[in-house]
Amino acid sequence: MEAISSSKLVPAHITKLSTPKQILSFNPNNRLISVKCSSSQGSKRESLSISSCDLTDTRHVPVGGQLISGSAHSRNPVGKTFSSSGVWTLDQHVSESSSQVTEDKVGVLLLNLGGPETLNDVQPFLFNLFADPDIIRLPRLFRFLQKPLAQLISVLRAPKSKEGYASIGGGSPLRKITDEQAQALKMALEAKKLHANVYVAMRYWYPFTEEAVHQIKNDGITRLVVLPLYPQYSISTSGSSIRLLQSIFQEDSCLSSLPVSIIQSWYQREGYIKSMANLIEKELKSFSKPEEVMIFFSAHGVPVTYVEDAGDPYRDQMEDCISLIMKELKSRGTDNDHTLAYQSRVGPVQWLKPYTDEVLVELGQKGVKSLLAVPVSFVSEHIETLEEIDMEYRELALESGIENWGRVPALGCTSSFISDLADAVIEALPLATAISQENPTKKSTSAESDTNLVRYVLTLFFGSAVAFVLLFFPKLASTFKNYI
Repeated sequence: MEAISSSKLVPAHITKLSTPKQILSFNPNNRLISVKCSSSQGSKRESLSISSCDLTDTRHVPVGGQLISGSAHSRNPVGKTFSSSGVWTLDQHVSESSSQVTEDKVGVLLLNLGGPETLNDVQPFLFNLFADPDIIRLPRLFRFLQKPLAQLISVLRAPKSKEGYASIGGGSPLRKITDEQAQALKMALEAKKLHANVYVAMRYWYPFTEEAVHQIKNDGITRLVVLPLYPQYSISTSGSSIRLLQSIFQEDSCLSSLPVSIIQSWYQREGYIKSMANLIEKELKSFSKPEEVMIFFSAHGVPVTYVEDAGDPYRDQMEDCISLIMKELKSRGTDNDHTLAYQSRVGPVQWLKPYTDEVLVELGQKGVKSLLAVPVSFVSEHIETLEEIDMEYRELALESGIENWGRVPALGCTSSFISDLADAVIEALPLATAISQENPTKKSTSAESDTNLVRYVLTLFFGSAVAFVLLFFPKLASTFKNYI
């Protein structure tokens, strides 16, 4: 940090933070400048304390409830010290940058999907999942059918899903692992001289987001960092959780003024990239001929319409992530062939391609004999790694001619990974801003009330029709099930 005395410095594109004596500046050379300002009327001198870092994203960047925009390169080089596409950070750790931060009661909110803990939880969990309009995106005119459709799909899919969860012990380990990650993150923050309460908010099962927010409010948190446990951003994962969180905050006059910093994605962080490279290197050594192994990145898919129509950056971020990991491996002397495919598609619509199951068959036909699967969009073990990859895809690969199969474990509580998440939290903390109290989705007109009444009646009718089909036409229901 360098102190400069000047009255001529006029930084460009200044955005104020919630801390009164700090501003952010983006200069024409695409560098982020943190400026601390103090003045003395007697001397009429300004003292500016400045630090800077490169910017590396072309998109407008949301910080809390505001937007900071800047231009930069489309690719994110390893080693830069930004925490996400959602939060610009500084070259130095910013835990010392503001005395206000150290005086605040800090909270960290981890966002995750959630999963059924018992077989009896499977159907209601699936209902919560498919009732989310960010998972099944119906046209506005038909959104009143969201819950009846979710009920139908959850009932039809529950038997098969129960078989999957039964095969991995009768339930998802996601909550247990996420709780362990939360405790590990708390300890890592303590080691870096930041005391913080760490909370877990699941989107579709316990502990729900509403429960975590209630606890945050009761604990009197005065500054909050929101950290989705998804490396890459998608409107169906991080986006859904963040929108729910913003809705809850906007409807509460106390929470709407709470300074919040949201880290929207962090796949490009150096600590994450190196942690992934470490795991891949370790697993490659288990093969008799590591140099011949195909590195097979398998990512959770999303419908193509999310990317092409809704502007979801997930595919671009995933491809960028793979590029960064392979660049790191190559710098270490590992230059294996690699490929990326997408798993877990649902329904008859087109999802991101290539599909994992189809690529596995093609690789076997091309004579690939050794393959290392890397679940790149997950940092915790759950049904899509333990059952879908370890069982279904492994069996398919062996049937297709692949002889040697390996799988990189999820990062879990890997120390280097957790330490990097702690750094991301510390870097994002001074950038917290209050979420606006304005709630654009609030309805108040009588016309809208009448529309809601009509939708209620139609929903009741449709729900009754669904129940009738399920009870009296099981064969028809079974046929429809094949398309879900």
